Amino acid sequence: MDLLALADFNLVARYGGFGKASRAAGRPKATLSRRVSELEASLDLRLFERGARVLKLTEEGRALFERTGQLLTELDETAAAIASGGHRPRGRLRISAPLLFSQTAMGKLAAGFALKYPEVRLEVTTEDRSVDMIEEAYDLVIRVNPEPDESLVGRVFLRDRLMVVASPGLARPSDGSAVTAVVRGPARQGEAWSVTTLTAKSRIAVNPVLSLSSLVMVRDAVRMGVGAGRLPVSLVSHDLAAGTLVNWGDVEGPEIALWALYPTRRLLSARVSAFLDHLKDAFPNGTPDELAAYVR
Repeated sequence: MDLLALADFNLVARYGGFGKASRAAGRPKATLSRRVSELEASLDLRLFERGARVLKLTEEGRALFERTGQLLTELDETAAAIASGGHRPRGRLRISAPLLFSQTAMGKLAAGFALKYPEVRLEVTTEDRSVDMIEEAYDLVIRVNPEPDESLVGRVFLRDRLMVVASPGLARPSDGSAVTAVVRGPARQGEAWSVTTLTAKSRIAVNPVLSLSSLVMVRDAVRMGVGAGRLPVSLVSHDLAAGTLVNWGDVEGPEIALWALYPTRRLLSARVSAFLDHLKDAFPNGTPDELAAYVR
């Protein structure tokens, strides 16, 4: 197989068209088209469906792109490392991270990484949705309790848990009546929170009076005394220590686990390996208190 033609195919697949790939690489569009056609002829496969305005990968083209894209990147990195006489991380590193982690810690983490590895162009996108790492060209994603995915591998680098908190001026009902609550996402009437304290388990009936899209917003509203809220320990540790919030109990349910995920492959890029080590240095024990150090 012609590696140059394969590299041109990956370039066109990554940018979604011959024109975009041509402008990005500064190479003639006709050359890229000819190279891809030669690769299709040598494989006896159609790799792209060519429409009047749209260029789409065929099923075979997508499979080839997914299997060879990272290998070509690793070949380039290896050649660059050998040429420079070392294995220092360099190049572009794209990361997708969830909203709360980005708001509390990612800015400082990214800055520290940039200072440590100035030859890496770090790009961080904040979103809670499950991104397609191959299709959207991410090198690493950080996710909370992700669903199993055979195409990805990774590790847990941080653990947290939820607790019900409220301002000291909000009394917890003793007669079983509902307490006003601030919730993330759509409010559900008749909701109850199961909590555990050192001495007992109980259920707290809640009346959602405020629905917000961010846990940072929920915390700020709870601080104002609007109602109780379910929040991660890391986000309220300082308030609990200062007495501006009080703990009504830990929420029953699975713990919060933050995973760093990357595509399955034998050779991990130097950039991804370096960022994984950076996370390990930042959170050596993976505890909520370590994340709380980033929260203000």
